Amino acid sequence: MNQAAESDLVERLLDGEHRALARVITKIESRAPGYRDIISDIHSHTGHASVVGVTGSPGAGKSTLVDKLAKFYRDQGETVGVIAVDPSSPYTGGAVLGDRIRMASNVGDMDVFFRSMSARGQLGGLSTATSDAVKALDAFGKDRIIIETVGAGQNEVDVVKTADTVVVLVQPGSGDDVQMLKAGILEIGDVFVVNKADMAGASRTVAELEEMIHLRDDPRANLDTGHHGHDAFDDDHGSETDTDEPDEATDADSEPPSWTPQVVETVATQGDGIETLVETLDDHYTYLTDSGELDQKARQRAAEEIRQLLRSDVGELLEQELDAQGGVDDFAAAVVEKETDPYAVTEEVLEPLRDCLGDRDD
Repeated sequence: MNQAAESDLVERLLDGEHRALARVITKIESRAPGYRDIISDIHSHTGHASVVGVTGSPGAGKSTLVDKLAKFYRDQGETVGVIAVDPSSPYTGGAVLGDRIRMASNVGDMDVFFRSMSARGQLGGLSTATSDAVKALDAFGKDRIIIETVGAGQNEVDVVKTADTVVVLVQPGSGDDVQMLKAGILEIGDVFVVNKADMAGASRTVAELEEMIHLRDDPRANLDTGHHGHDAFDDDHGSETDTDEPDEATDADSEPPSWTPQVVETVATQGDGIETLVETLDDHYTYLTDSGELDQKARQRAAEEIRQLLRSDVGELLEQELDAQGGVDDFAAAVVEKETDPYAVTEEVLEPLRDCLGDRDD
């Protein structure tokens, strides 16, 4: 595609043409020639949508929850974009579950744009293309963007890099799953959803999650498994030492509010708890805005994206240099024969790059 055609495609996307949006995301996912120019052109039009990442173990009901969330937002008059990151086919690289019908409540609604994308083996199920697809949906004008991750055993921490708010789904009675959250997902979850809350064991799962959250925030805190309201990020966190007199030490110079992860119960198949979940998501977004963390997250995402692109591009350059110097197989054979070693090979391959970059100490 020539530059004029790319510009026309960008203009049509910005004008709200769904066909153009679909074509742009296809180019992004396939890494077609010119896709980077398209992303560069739409970059200045991004930053308006709120992005929610939904993750959790298989069978927790992520797809149903995302469907109901999208319907709720549409009932409020907002437009929605959904990216479902599916497991990759080992043969084609495509999304294995890409053809399944997962947005039953929103079939035929043009203001809900659903796209199933391949994870391509990326850690956490998020391919590099996902963040670019989010940009396309944002520039297109979607008010809400939801990313549903694989949740098939990969480390889901990568979702943090793309989403403003991370929702972790847990099934009732899944004690082992709750314990596994300590390994990392507990640290990234802003909202925990106990879905299928009409099943036996839901109350216990809620209690376990809330205990873990309280112990994470303050190992000495007393366990409080009561419902967390929408004032969860108040500065005082419900301190027992509250008095009618203002606390001069904390009033004027109080620390910025912090967010205590919330636990919400839902029955997604029935739509129960969806309104409470949406209110909690909005509360978290308000917290992000008021605390300045939203801007901080944006800077962190930009920094990580720069590093990721550099790693990818430099990796390709080094592969080309390897080929130019005879190929990695020849180097590997020389290492095995003890004619050289991996460190010496690395220095040899990197030498042209070091020469090009020059001495940065000048």
